[in-house]
Amino acid sequence: ESILSQEGEDPIVLEDTCTLNTDNMDAQSCETSSVASSDSGDLAHLKRHKFTLIKMFCFWSLDRISSTSEHPTDYFPYSQMNSFPVADTNQALRLCLGSKTTGAEFGAVSALSINHDCSRLLCGFAKGQITMWDLANGKLLRTITDAHPPGTAILHVKFTDDPTVAISNDSGGSVFELTFRRVMGMRSCDSRCLFSGSKGEVCCIEPLRAPPDFTDHPIMCYSLLAMASLTKILVIGLKPTLNVWMTFPYTKTDPSSVPHLAWQFVPVQKMVNPILAFCKGDSIHFLLVKKEEVGTIHVIKQRQLHLSCDIISLNWINSCTLVLVDSHEKLHVVDRPSHEVLETQDLEQVQLVYNSQHFKSLATGGNVSQALALVGEKACYQSVSTHAGQIICLGTKSAHIMTLRNWKERLDCLLKQEDFVEALTLAWSFHEGTAKAVVGLPGDPKKRKEAVSDKMAEILLQFAEYALKKCPEQGKIQVMGQHFQDVIPVLVEYCLLLQKVDLLFNQLYPRLLENMAAKGIFLESLETHIVANRLGHLSTAILRDLLAHYHDSGMMDSLERCIVHLDVTNLDIQQICWNNQLYDAVIYIYNRGMNDYITPMEVSSAPRYEDVVMGNKLLVYLSCCLAGRAYPLGDIPEDLVVQVKNQVFEFLIRLHSGNSSQEEVVTFPFIRTLLHFDAREFLNVLAMTFDDFQNDKQALEYQQRIVDILLQLMVDNPDFTPSQVGGLFTFLARQLAKPNNTLFVNRKLFDQVLEFLCCPDDDSRHAERQQVLLELLQVGGVVQFNEEKLFTLAEKAAFYQICEFLYEKKHLYDGIIDCYLKDPLRKAEIFNYIHNLLSMPGYTSEEKNRVRHKVLQHIQVSGIHTNFLIGLTKVGTIYDKILVLRCQ
Repeated sequence: ESILSQEGEDPIVLEDTCTLNTDNMDAQSCETSSVASSDSGDLAHLKRHKFTLIKMFCFWSLDRISSTSEHPTDYFPYSQMNSFPVADTNQALRLCLGSKTTGAEFGAVSALSINHDCSRLLCGFAKGQITMWDLANGKLLRTITDAHPPGTAILHVKFTDDPTVAISNDSGGSVFELTFRRVMGMRSCDSRCLFSGSKGEVCCIEPLRAPPDFTDHPIMCYSLLAMASLTKILVIGLKPTLNVWMTFPYTKTDPSSVPHLAWQFVPVQKMVNPILAFCKGDSIHFLLVKKEEVGTIHVIKQRQLHLSCDIISLNWINSCTLVLVDSHEKLHVVDRPSHEVLETQDLEQVQLVYNSQHFKSLATGGNVSQALALVGEKACYQSVSTHAGQIICLGTKSAHIMTLRNWKERLDCLLKQEDFVEALTLAWSFHEGTAKAVVGLPGDPKKRKEAVSDKMAEILLQFAEYALKKCPEQGKIQVMGQHFQDVIPVLVEYCLLLQKVDLLFNQLYPRLLENMAAKGIFLESLETHIVANRLGHLSTAILRDLLAHYHDSGMMDSLERCIVHLDVTNLDIQQICWNNQLYDAVIYIYNRGMNDYITPMEVSSAPRYEDVVMGNKLLVYLSCCLAGRAYPLGDIPEDLVVQVKNQVFEFLIRLHSGNSSQEEVVTFPFIRTLLHFDAREFLNVLAMTFDDFQNDKQALEYQQRIVDILLQLMVDNPDFTPSQVGGLFTFLARQLAKPNNTLFVNRKLFDQVLEFLCCPDDDSRHAERQQVLLELLQVGGVVQFNEEKLFTLAEKAAFYQICEFLYEKKHLYDGIIDCYLKDPLRKAEIFNYIHNLLSMPGYTSEEKNRVRHKVLQHIQVSGIHTNFLIGLTKVGTIYDKILVLRCQ
C-alpha cells in the first residue's frame, strides 16, 4: 500500500502547479463534492463547518508541443494525423515520427502504446498496418502488415509486461498476440489469433501490466489479458498456456454504450492484488483477481458502482481513485472504496477526439458490423489516459493535462482563500488517512503523520496571526469575543490532537496575550480538554493565569472542575479554594499534590452543621477513601489503598482533635460531628465499608471499635433523637444478622433501646419511635429481644404495628384485627385487610374461622355499626355473606 500511495517518478513538469484555468467552466464544475470525510478525527465538539468546495485538479493545455512545429496542422486534427511529435516532460519536441508518405500508404494513426522502459513505441494505423519505433533515436524498427486480415483498422495495440509480446485488436473484432523476434540481426513478428471476431466482436483489450515494485507478484506469471466484446467480458491467461479464466456477460444495456476495461493493483485485506474495473453504460463492476495456493486463478466480484450517466472513458489514477468521462464530456473523479463522486469537471473546452472513423473502418471501405459502428460513435479510447496522478486528454487542436493536486497544493488553495478552518479539517483527514484522492503523502502511517503534522503547525501559526490581524480595532467587547471564539478553540483543539502542547503554550499563547479578549477565550477554551483528561499538566505561569481569569470572572465552579483534573503538585492554591468554598478542589489538591488524605477531613469536620454542601462532600469523600476510590473521580493508587483506609479509621476513632487543649471535654469529635450532620448517611457509609471486611483482622478491629464508640455516644444521649438512635440499632441489627458476623454488641443495650423507644410516659414522636422499632425488627433485630417483653412493652406504648408484626409472625390473624380496631389511624383499613385475608390462598380454614369469630365477637361487644356491616358485605365467601345476614 505504501508503494501504491507514492507519486509516479516521471510526471510531466508544469510551470505553475497552483494556477487554475477556469475559462469555460460551468457552475457545476466549480462546486464539487467534499474531498475529505466529514467525521474524521475526534472533532465532535467543534463547531461544524461546511466544506469549501475546491478543485482537486489543475488544468493545462500543452500548447508548446504543437507550437514547436512549423505547421501545427500537420499534426492535428487527430483523425487526419499520419505523423506525430514526441515530446519530453518539459514539452520540448524531441522526435517527429512518420511522414506524409507513410500517411498516404497507412492512413491515420489509430492506436499507440509505449513499453515499460519507454524505449519502444507501437503505432497502429487506420489501414491495418503496425509500426515499431525506437524512442531513443526515432528509428523505425518494424513494419508489420500481415498481423491480421486485410481490410480492417487497428483499434488497439498494447504492449504486455513481456517486451517481446504485444496485443492488437482490429475493426473486425478479432484479437491477436504479436511476438517480436530478432534472429541473426533480422527482426520479425509472429501473429497468433486469440479471439475471432466471428464469435462476437471485441472492441476493447487491456493486458495486466504491473508497476515496477510488483513485477514479481504471483499473478504476473499468467500474463493476464482482459477483453471486452459487445456482449461479455473475458479474462484469459497467455502463459504458460492459453487459458480462459473467466467470462462475465453484460446485463442489458444501451447498444451504443462503449465497453471499457482498466486494471489496477489494490491493497485488499492486507494483500495487494489486481482489480479489473469494467463498465458498459452507467455501471462499473470490480473484479478482484488473485492466485490460489493450488495454482488456479480466483475471481471475486466486488460491490459495483452505479452512476446516472453513460460512461465513455474509464481510468485509474491510483489504487483508490478512478476518473470517468461521460457522454456529455464531463469528467468525474470517483473514490472507489466509498463510491463517492469527489469532483466533476466539464471537458467541453478540450474537444475530445473520437475513434469513430476507425471503428467504422472508413479508410478500408467501412466493412464493419452495424453494432460495432454504433459503439464507435462514442469511442474515445485513445484520447484519455492517466499517468502519475495526471490525466492526459487529446483534443482536436491540442493535448491537455489535468493534474491531481498533491496534498500540500490542496491545502495551499484553501489558505489562499483564507479558509483556515477548512484547511485544518482537510489536513486532519490527511493525518488520519481518511481523505480521498490523496497524492504525494508517504504510504507509511508514521511518515504520513509526521509530514502532515509539520504542515498543520504552520497553518495554526498562520491562523493565529490572521486572527490578530483581522481583529476589530473598535466596537463592543462581544464583537471581539465572537471573533476570537471562531478561532481560538480550533487552535487549541488541533494542537492537542497533534499532541503539540509546546506549540500551544510556547508559541500561540504568547502571541494571543497581546489581546485581552483573546487571552480570556484561550484560557476558557482549555476547560473542555482539561475536564476530558486530554490536558493534565499546565505550567505554573499558565495555571496562575487560569486561576486569576476564572477568579476575576466569577467562574469558580468551572475553576473547580478544572483543578480536580490537573497536576497541581507544584502550586499552592489551597487558600483560593477555601475562600471560595471549592471543597472538591481542596480535597484534590491535598490528595494528589501532597498524598494527604486526612487534613481535608480535619479542616472540614469542624462543628459547622449548617454547611450542608461541605457535609455532603465529606460523607462522599469518606466513603471513597474507605472504598479505595479517589475523590471526586478515579482510584487511589494501589500501593496507598490500605494505608489510606487505616489512616481514615484512626482519624475517626481519635479521642480528641489534633489541636485540642487540655480543657477539651468533647470526645470523639469527628464521629460526633458526622452523626450530628446526618446520622443515617454516616451509618450507610459505614455499612458499605463493613461489607468489604472479610478476612482482614485489622479492619475487623476498627469495625468493633467504631461500633463501641457509636453506642457510647448515642445511647442515653438526649442530643440524639429516637430516629437517630433507632437508626443506629437498625444498622447494628443488619450487621449482626450477617452469616460471618464478628461484631459483639451487649444484648442489654438492645433492651435499653427497646425501653427507650417504648416508654409509655413519652407521648412525643410516637409515630417516629414506632416506625424506628418496626424497621429494627424487620431487619432481624427481633432475635435480640425477648418476644414476650417486646409484646408487653409494645401494647403499653400503643405500638399496634409492632403487635401486628408479632401476631403475623405467629399466624394469629384474629389478633391483627384487634390491632386494626384499636389503632385509630388504621381502623378504616380493616375491611381491606379482612378481604385480602379471606380471599387470598395460603391461609388455612382454621385461621379464617378464627378471623370470622373475631368479627362476630366484635359485633357482640361493640354492637352493630352500619359502616361495619357495609364493609363486611364486600369481603369473604358466600359463608361470610350469610354471617353478615345473621348479624343483621
